[in-house]
Amino acid sequence: MVLLLFPRIHRSLFEQFWCIIQCMTPIRFDNSYAALPERFYSRIHPERAPKPELIRLNEPLARELGIDIEWLKPEAGLAMPSGSRMPESSEPIAMAYAGHQFGGWVPQLGDGRAHLIGELIDVNGKRFDVHLKGSGRTPFSRRGDGKAALGPVLREYIVSEAFAALGIPSTRTLAAVLTGEDVYRETTLPGAVLTRVAQSHVRVGTFQYFASRNDMEAVAILADYVIDRHFPELQEAKNPYLALFEAVAMRQAKLIAQWMGVGFIHGVMNTDNMQLVGETIDFGPCAFMDSFHPDKVFSSIDQHGRYAWSRQPEITGWNLARLAETLLPLLHPEAEEAIKRAEGVLERFSEAFRRHYTEVFSNKLGLSGVEADAGFIEATLSTMAANEVDFTRFFRRLTQLGVAGEGGEKGPLLELFSDMDAGNRWLEQWLGRWNSVEDREGRLNAMQQANPIYIARNHRVEQVIEAAINGNFAPFHELVDLLSRPFDAQPGSEGYELPPTPDEEVRQTFCGT
Repeated sequence: MVLLLFPRIHRSLFEQFWCIIQCMTPIRFDNSYAALPERFYSRIHPERAPKPELIRLNEPLARELGIDIEWLKPEAGLAMPSGSRMPESSEPIAMAYAGHQFGGWVPQLGDGRAHLIGELIDVNGKRFDVHLKGSGRTPFSRRGDGKAALGPVLREYIVSEAFAALGIPSTRTLAAVLTGEDVYRETTLPGAVLTRVAQSHVRVGTFQYFASRNDMEAVAILADYVIDRHFPELQEAKNPYLALFEAVAMRQAKLIAQWMGVGFIHGVMNTDNMQLVGETIDFGPCAFMDSFHPDKVFSSIDQHGRYAWSRQPEITGWNLARLAETLLPLLHPEAEEAIKRAEGVLERFSEAFRRHYTEVFSNKLGLSGVEADAGFIEATLSTMAANEVDFTRFFRRLTQLGVAGEGGEKGPLLELFSDMDAGNRWLEQWLGRWNSVEDREGRLNAMQQANPIYIARNHRVEQVIEAAINGNFAPFHELVDLLSRPFDAQPGSEGYELPPTPDEEVRQTFCGT
């Protein structure tokens, strides 16, 4: 029995009923994607981990999903997040997709080291995919071993959960498990498996996979599936497919503005890494900036700055245009009119992004959209870049200055600038605008909610990975716990606010495959 076989008017009742049934058993999967035609995936079980050992279980997330935590802890439960044994209700599959990688077309990618093991309906009636990464070879592995090293698994756990705490839509991590076997990259490394939870794993590249094969029947089936599962409010739209494209574009506009507001660089914004429902997905060579520069790049693969911080909105628009190409026959029977409609959505995406971006940085500056106009925001960022100002500490100290009021000490903010005179000139401009703010309390509240104290700084992530590879997981747990409350000052954790020393700085990040 799958959700999509039920009449749409019974959707809510069905999901409530399914949640009740699920909560009566340790774990109960529904499998709506596996009910699609067989060309959408390959049925294949994860490989067994020879000696699984739990690194960390995300207990709050498990509760939200209605999973019996006690069942997950012993060996019987550990079998699922390690890939060793699946619950009877699971129908593991490897999903098919294609994609543009750094602008180059790859007609077949797919889950080469991952398995969608099923879908859970949580305690609120929302449906989520449960996905294993590093769980072994599939027909899409392309000569890869299908495994994951410990480092990338810990990186994804840290950053995905940090994103959730920051309030930025993201996939989540339910568990990280050592497999008990080594994997081979440049060196021999401990193997691990990550259990990822997401609203969906349908990507732009999923649509591209079928469109490139001229399989418009599959494109329509996939679009209907996405609408039915994720955007049911669009079912009655005059053109549901055009409405779907617009809804996807609007979610991406907000998401990218949120990324930029915390100094985040995704690093691999390929079309196969752009999820339709607007969650951040795939934390490979991602990074948070320390000193700000709009052209900052960390990925070792990104030799030409395609995915630099400042280019992320442009690349998102490019990816959306690739999605539009797959949907054109569904947007209108006449190609010229279909293109016109798609271009209209892309224009609205650009407008929406600018609106969200201005709102994000206005909140960070404690100013309204009028007081923090686009010109002042860009002047602020230009001054920060010229003075190599630490992105997170700048906004944190500005928040402290706003809270302190008239008698606030300016020194801690100004010392972040390499040219203190330039910093002082900027600060005088900000104070002129700040003094005109009417709702001071409201703007201070906005600043405090927009400016985290702690982020997953690259050097800290690398330090905990190195410690874990050497058998010490205490720093990993400490960092995950700290980042679960990024806006709260945590006594004894002041060192986590600091940028790296020159010898700690991480200038390149790597994909991990």
